[in-house]
Amino acid sequence: MKLRYNAPVTLSFSLFSLLVLLLDTFARTEFTANLFSIPGRGVFNFADPFHYARLFTHVVGHLGFTHFISNFSFILLLGPILEEKYGSLSLLFMMTVTALVTGLLNALIFSTGLLGASGIVFMMILLASFTNIRQGEIPLTFLLVLAMYLTGEITKSLENSSVSEFAHIAGGVCGSLFGFIRPSQAKSRSAPRQNRGEA
Repeated sequence: MKLRYNAPVTLSFSLFSLLVLLLDTFARTEFTANLFSIPGRGVFNFADPFHYARLFTHVVGHLGFTHFISNFSFILLLGPILEEKYGSLSLLFMMTVTALVTGLLNALIFSTGLLGASGIVFMMILLASFTNIRQGEIPLTFLLVLAMYLTGEITKSLENSSVSEFAHIAGGVCGSLFGFIRPSQAKSRSAPRQNRGEA
């Protein structure tokens, strides 16, 4: 029996985020503050190319181990399933788009900074509810997850919370859209065989 790097995108993202957190915690590098977080409206500099990079990299930074564990317990659970279903490159693309959407919304609308992978967590949660979707159908699991998570986050966002619930909502919206428009890797591979059999 041997260890297998079974989900390269999920594991690489998790390990790199952990490395940044360890360096900041024990070596006082301040990578999170300078590289892996994004400033809010009024501070974000649209003339600075470096700030554009942080639209993507803010998902790597975390405030501490509690913040990290709360996000990556979900990512390590759901990521390998989604990576197997959609493929590593597709999942990387969806994570990148989700990071961009949440980062851009924060830079345009909110005055507070943003960091952490919670937007990606909610993208994965909603996307995972589409694992057995069929054409022309809406999975009941998707509707139940949507009701439990997004309505809860909308309620929290109306309260004066310090957590960036909007990133959760934006990530959930991204996951929902990806679930409807992205075919699974398994389906796309099996489609040509079915066509050949019917011909």
